[in-house]
Amino acid sequence: QHTHGNMKGPNGGPMQDVAGVHAELLVSGNEVTINLFDEADKPTAAKGFSGTLLIVSGSARETVQLAVAGESSLKAAAKTPPPAGAQVTLVLKNAAGKSGQVKF
Repeated sequence: QHTHGNMKGPNGGPMQDVAGVHAELLVSGNEVTINLFDEADKPTAAKGFSGTLLIVSGSARETVQLAVAGESSLKAAAKTPPPAGAQVTLVLKNAAGKSGQVKF
């Protein structure tokens, strides 16, 4: 796995390589979205993917389960909106059983 560093995804969120795909993190209020892209940065099917997010801000920690939402994205609702600067750890598993973990 390689990191994209400061690379932004097509929707403006940070993007990382994990479990054979590029994952873009987007936060809107308490909704957290992971958009999935192939190596050519084209949307890839989310069917068969599963994952969790660990959101850490100061001493506050919350783990949320991602669910497929749309053709190429996974979504979760946090109890409270993740603040700017929160550390988000994504654990993602693809349909073939390959898994990985990255931090945003």
